[in-house]
Amino acid sequence: MKRAFNILLPAILALSANARNTSTAVFDPDFKSLQVLRIGDRLGQPIVRLNSEEPGIRISFDELAEDNRFLRYRLVHCNSDWQPSSLSEIDYLNGFNEAQVVDYALSERTLAHYVHYNIDLPNPDMMPLVSGNYLVEVFDEDDPSKTLLQARFMVDEGTAGLAMGVTSRTDYDYNNKHQQLSVKADLQGARVDNPYNDLKLVIIQNGQENTCRELKHPLSVLPEKAVYEHQKELIYPAGNEYRRFEIANIKYPGMGVESIDYIDPYYRAMLQTDSPRADSRYTYDQDQAGRFFPAELNADDADINADYVMVYFTLKSPKLADDVFLEGDITGRSLGPESRMVYDETIGAYIKTLLLKQGLYNYQYVTSSPSNPIEGDHYETGNEYVALLYYCPPAARYDRLIATGVIHSGK
Repeated sequence: MKRAFNILLPAILALSANARNTSTAVFDPDFKSLQVLRIGDRLGQPIVRLNSEEPGIRISFDELAEDNRFLRYRLVHCNSDWQPSSLSEIDYLNGFNEAQVVDYALSERTLAHYVHYNIDLPNPDMMPLVSGNYLVEVFDEDDPSKTLLQARFMVDEGTAGLAMGVTSRTDYDYNNKHQQLSVKADLQGARVDNPYNDLKLVIIQNGQENTCRELKHPLSVLPEKAVYEHQKELIYPAGNEYRRFEIANIKYPGMGVESIDYIDPYYRAMLQTDSPRADSRYTYDQDQAGRFFPAELNADDADINADYVMVYFTLKSPKLADDVFLEGDITGRSLGPESRMVYDETIGAYIKTLLLKQGLYNYQYVTSSPSNPIEGDHYETGNEYVALLYYCPPAARYDRLIATGVIHSGK
């Protein structure tokens, strides 16, 4: 047994090391404010219905530059684990898998000069043929091998349906620190031969990649139904409401801003000093589930009229054993170098500085711990849960996304 383990371990590690980074992310520091939103619904999920005429998704971003460059994009079809599937481009796409980014505009009346770009999908040049996960890669036409940024979205075939519930009366505690989901899948239109073994349910809380849970088997299977309930993967720490600040006006400090002034070449916003909330009572707030929205008080079009501001975050706290990260769309929802805060021993606080577009922002402080020692866990918290149901039979060449659902707790 030991010999077999010694043979298998290097192979497992090599496989893990070769896993492709497919997170929504920016790889070039000149690109900022990446968003993936439903057209006409900025609180919607980046999910489109296969072969539907409903509005799709918009990927928008800025490049700090004096003029536009010739950017192009392509689509990669992925399985439920967000690794590329075995499908060829002609299998998953109607059209050529490369197109120019033609929707762009130069910033106007801003100190920071930038170019704003939009990519709308699906479009006549790129129409997905199958359901599943898709990754959009943006690159310079002179260097197709270098991805400048990438963004995820999903195509739902809608052949199944999901009924979701969420409660604070959990198998762990009662109205305390957790929330528990239940999901019932209606499979009448999906033609699933073996629901117990061939379905995969994925749950994500507030869009945070590190909260992704996979359920490979339902608790029970009924005629044309799969039931997911009373399973540990469905129980989440409740967390706390996101913190907020507003920098829509560079003349006066907005919500959560201590001061704002100009130091060449940017306006600089010093946020009010934060402190841990883990031991504080819950306070309701209508947040944006971690999202940010560009906004400028006197602008006709914030996409090109909002300026860039250097924003300073300060969390007054004793130094913790784990690293502290700034979480939200503000840092791409990732726990990595871009979001890691630095501890300043001289002031006894974690600090972080980010160059951000004027707007309305949500954020919170997290560590790698399952529960949050900074923000705390309160059963009343309003969380956004997304459920994705994939059909993954053994002989299939790709994982079909057959149903999606969204539910909000505490609202």
